[in-house]
Amino acid sequence: MSSMIRSLWTGALRPLLQRPPALQVAALCHRDGDTGVEVLLVTSSSGRWILPKGWPIDGLTAAEAAKQEAWEEGGVKKGKLTNTAIGSFLTEKRFDNGSVVPCEIQVYPIDAKSVVDDFPEAHKRERKWVPVKEAANLVDEPGLRRMLETFDAA
Repeated sequence: MSSMIRSLWTGALRPLLQRPPALQVAALCHRDGDTGVEVLLVTSSSGRWILPKGWPIDGLTAAEAAKQEAWEEGGVKKGKLTNTAIGSFLTEKRFDNGSVVPCEIQVYPIDAKSVVDDFPEAHKRERKWVPVKEAANLVDEPGLRRMLETFDAA
């Protein structure tokens, strides 16, 4: 009897009770560089290389929120935004208090047209423009790495 209850729990009940992953949005900012397409990476609070990303913002579409993050975290002042995500990947968001939340990160490309050095989080983040293949090697998230390996800015 207990194996039947365990099977019911793991196969049907537990999946129904689990919350879906939280949603974050990311900006895949790109530009034409000297050696081809470059993408913008910024450091996370723990020093890892990531895309500018954050939580959805009331009153903005997901794509607009991604563009806002590109400004706040990377100094992308102007850019041509694509309103459709090119994909998403799953990860875990770790908070300072030690809690962990599963997250789906939707990625929106932005063709960067104007970048400035004075932006809201300039004092707490490093940023760099790197060729796409190099960016794929610098990020830790496997889903983001795969997305960068296949990214085509055309």
